[in-house]
Amino acid sequence: MARITQIKLSHFRCYEGINLDHISKDIVVLYGDNGAGKTNILEALSLFVPGRGLRSAKSSEVQKNSSLSPWAISLMLQSKYGDEVRLGTGVEGFNDGAARDKRIVRINGKTAKSQSELARHLSCVWITPQMDRLFLDSSRERRKFLDRLVFAFDPGHAGRITRYENALSQRSRLLRDGAGDDLWLKGLEHQIAETGVAIAAARNEFIERLKAACMAAPEGEFPRARINVSGYLEEHLNGRSALDLEEGFAIKLAQSRDRDAITGGASVGPHKSDLEVVYAVKNMPASQCSTGEQKALLIGLVLAHARLIRAERGAPPLLLLDEVAAHLDYNRRESLYQILEELGGQVWMTGTDLGDFESLGDKAHFFEVKDHRIHRKPEFEVVGAEVG
Repeated sequence: MARITQIKLSHFRCYEGINLDHISKDIVVLYGDNGAGKTNILEALSLFVPGRGLRSAKSSEVQKNSSLSPWAISLMLQSKYGDEVRLGTGVEGFNDGAARDKRIVRINGKTAKSQSELARHLSCVWITPQMDRLFLDSSRERRKFLDRLVFAFDPGHAGRITRYENALSQRSRLLRDGAGDDLWLKGLEHQIAETGVAIAAARNEFIERLKAACMAAPEGEFPRARINVSGYLEEHLNGRSALDLEEGFAIKLAQSRDRDAITGGASVGPHKSDLEVVYAVKNMPASQCSTGEQKALLIGLVLAHARLIRAERGAPPLLLLDEVAAHLDYNRRESLYQILEELGGQVWMTGTDLGDFESLGDKAHFFEVKDHRIHRKPEFEVVGAEVG
């Protein structure tokens, strides 16, 4: 297990420069008023996995407005054997006054070829307040959530998604402009089909493992979920060879060119799939559950995923839990803390009410975030009269 022992931010969001160091515990709590900058810290951490982090923000959006220097973040990771790795990410300059959108990654001072190299050192999953509507939102949000879970299990999945989206975008542009010949389009459609089937296969393999982890979870405050992926490729992989499915998918793409030229994208493919979640004991789709049950199901899925990753890779992923305790009752909150402690991985949590974290006591580091500054709370102050 790798623990973050230090994080430095420069010109990032609301922060000109901060340095949180000497982090030696598995639970880190950031507390303070809304708008103080707590979530910005979690977002910075989330940028150390492939993608745009928990807010899906562009580089220009995370750049501190008043700063003339480009933003940068660095982490120090320490393995359970004491080895240390320095990870860094950021941009090198500006274009027309805005931070460059191309982000660079450095590992121990050396520039990495791609973001995917970060996966060798850190995996990460998050829950944010915006995800409370995950089971009510569009299928796109559930696909993104599913693929983030797969990233932590299978780092190569990020590259597949990128290749698929790039090829699909190129095909859409050619169809829209009427600029591509048949041979060119066939080449792109073959790439889309091959990569799309690989994405579906990775999702299916992962979901079977996560199903088992969900069913093996103890029945408690966070209910068990039955899960499935619905989609043309995911459903047709059962009983068919990947090569046959690729050929069939490529034929469908060729047949739908005229329609896709008008509508954009493609009518079928892994970009149309959905994650289906059912409250197992009640046999009720998550979308029909109460708000509290939906939140508990989401947390239960993430905890089952963390157990799966721990079993497969020897350590759970880094968990970023933004305001996760705010709408949990006392029993669920205390159960969550107990499960997190048993998991043994590092967890970063935010909240507005320090009292919600009282029972953690000296098991956690506490940082007060106020006026875009961060103050470490001495452990002896956390327990007792100061709390709440």
